[in-house]
Amino acid sequence: MPPGITTLAADAPTLSAANTGFMLICSALVMLMTPGLAFFYGGMVRVKSTLNMLMMSFISLGIVTILWVLYGFSLAFGTDIGSVIGWSSDYVGLSGIGITQLWDGYTIPVYVFAVFQLMFAVITPALISGALADRVKFTSWALFITLWVTVVYFPVAHWVWGAGGWLFELGVIDFAGGTAVHINAGAAALGVILVIGKRVGFKKDPMRPHSLPLVMLGAGLLWFGWFGFNAGSWLGNDDGVGAVMFVNTQVATAAAMLAWLGYEKLRHGSFTTLGAASGAVAGLVAITPSGGAVSPLGAIAVGAIAGVLCAMAVGLKYKFGYDDSLDVVGVHLVGGVAGSLLVGFFATGGVQSDAKGLFYGGGLDQLGKQAVGVFAVLAYSLVVSAVLAFILDRTIGMRVDEDDEISGIDQVEHAETAYDFSGAGGGAALRTTASAPAPGTTAAPQTKKVDA
Repeated sequence: MPPGITTLAADAPTLSAANTGFMLICSALVMLMTPGLAFFYGGMVRVKSTLNMLMMSFISLGIVTILWVLYGFSLAFGTDIGSVIGWSSDYVGLSGIGITQLWDGYTIPVYVFAVFQLMFAVITPALISGALADRVKFTSWALFITLWVTVVYFPVAHWVWGAGGWLFELGVIDFAGGTAVHINAGAAALGVILVIGKRVGFKKDPMRPHSLPLVMLGAGLLWFGWFGFNAGSWLGNDDGVGAVMFVNTQVATAAAMLAWLGYEKLRHGSFTTLGAASGAVAGLVAITPSGGAVSPLGAIAVGAIAGVLCAMAVGLKYKFGYDDSLDVVGVHLVGGVAGSLLVGFFATGGVQSDAKGLFYGGGLDQLGKQAVGVFAVLAYSLVVSAVLAFILDRTIGMRVDEDDEISGIDQVEHAETAYDFSGAGGGAALRTTASAPAPGTTAAPQTKKVDA
């Protein structure tokens, strides 16, 4: 997927069982990231919104999978049309693809590349959902996903990774999705929340995470799956570039987590589990575009810088008054921008390509290209996402009623609750009676078994 690279093995254009198996495993790892994201977000919301948060991620697995097969793969990776979109009739319904047909000179089948890229398409709109927690109708969200991937994600994926896409041809380096995934999702989140407004009680009521263990579980699954997300994006490992990306993913994530915790300790006086989880995700986001261009020492710098910047950015919502519920803007938009721009400083010219950053004698050329990619995707996604949200809000409505939001979106939208507090067992529980002891005694309160 990196710009300027069209084949991995020009001298060996036959199917590689090793690379094919590797890419299938990476595809499964990326798929696991969406349930991991669901747990990460689900633990960060209040109890009354847990299931809705889980479902906002899971529904993307259903909707985007079908759209990708029908036309998404064709729009993103079909024959270039005007450097802005692709289209190949053979890719519609994946019906014209031979089972042994290789992808663009690589050593893996087209089907393998298609399913790997599908998992990227699935998780990107799911990332947006964290900014909209507690207040969006599930039907409206499902329709938004359908429209958004069609008019935003598929075209942007073509710009960045499709042969002939204008950012691809410009030479913008985005190894695994800093622009196409994270800036794209973060800018979309900002566009939507500016349209739909704040949660009831924003900046007034406590809106603390209800389950930090669930958050940590989700962060761990994301970290684990991200190795497939990043290392797999070289589509094989015949030359060791994927191995470098694997190492840099671990290194940058560790550095970002430590940097976030250090900032948090100095700023607020505590090391929090939420900070550790958020810092790790910030590092994963930042190294995604840059990890194939930098050395391990550069990865430490990228992670540390992103950890501090994202930790600072999450508080901006209180200063500027936009309600980014779970810090999608602060982590994914800011982290994606930081990681993409830092390529222009730390690219060594000795890993995925010969492009060098400012600190390695490359001048400002690559930084300029990175800036074009960053701000083009940011502006397009922000504006189009806001327009889509505005249309849906004015037609079918994006938000649940205020009373439903206060009482809990889980019960209203899904007729379920995440936790059953009525008691364990087969329908009976012990309850303490309210009767007072006789005067002058210290008898314990009476209990009796009642139906739960």
